[in-house]
Amino acid sequence: MIPAPTPANELQRLAALLRLKLLDSTPEASFDALTRCLARGLSAPVALISLVDEKRQWFMCRVGLEARETPRDVSFCGHAICGTEPLVVPDALSDPRFFDNPLVVGPSNVRAYLGAPLITREGLVLGTLCAIDTKPHAWTPEDIAFARDLAIAAACLVDARAFKSELGESFEAMASLCRPRGVSLAA
Repeated sequence: MIPAPTPANELQRLAALLRLKLLDSTPEASFDALTRCLARGLSAPVALISLVDEKRQWFMCRVGLEARETPRDVSFCGHAICGTEPLVVPDALSDPRFFDNPLVVGPSNVRAYLGAPLITREGLVLGTLCAIDTKPHAWTPEDIAFARDLAIAAACLVDARAFKSELGESFEAMASLCRPRGVSLAA
């Protein structure tokens, strides 16, 4: 197994994950819908939105997998976050990075992987929208484009969520400047 390199902007990437409050968040219907769409569209038994933290990958959404997280050091997504193009693995047993990976040779039985990076408006790759198969899968250019398009939509949702949070904080700060001392806006 070849471990994934650490992205050059790792500190900024991790800071964004914390700032966005995505890790360990509650399920959100819009992200779940994109994950289901990827699984159906690619006829993949497993689809995930995976966020890569310092020591783990945490599954924000998942179809076909019970686990909520796995260690980063064995993750396929750890490799995918090092670039901006989808990571395509048609047969993990014939890929030197993964052939002896515990997720491949163990009970998870990962054989094929297609992971499209989730790239924020700041250019940070937080994780992936990925499809996994338990048998070799010749991902087509259409499959790759489909995964990339859905990952762009997921990243837009992340950015919209961040914008909404920033807007709310700005509104509260402005409101506090305009509020007379001792007056609360609480109902």
